[in-house]
Amino acid sequence: MTIFDIIRNAMLAGFGVQEKVKEFVDELVKKGELSESQGAKLVKDWSEKVEKNTEDIGKNINEIMAKTIEKMILSSKADIEKLNEKIDALTARVAKMEEPKG
Repeated sequence: MTIFDIIRNAMLAGFGVQEKVKEFVDELVKKGELSESQGAKLVKDWSEKVEKNTEDIGKNINEIMAKTIEKMILSSKADIEKLNEKIDALTARVAKMEEPKG
């Protein structure tokens, strides 16, 4: 299972929990234990906290991935292009040196 799959499953589970919270609050409103405005506020507050936590998790994952990639010392496309230019230049110099003199 990739990290993407783990995150996706966690988010989907979060959406399921969010729906259950809404159903629970709706039930409390039906029973008269909460007013509609209290229920709506509770669901809104909970949703905002979940959204903020999801954003925080996303930022943390991005930071971890960036640090991991940095530690892996991966070559960028520009790095590879520079190396190819040097190889081409060296190949031309070697070819020139191998030319018969005469």
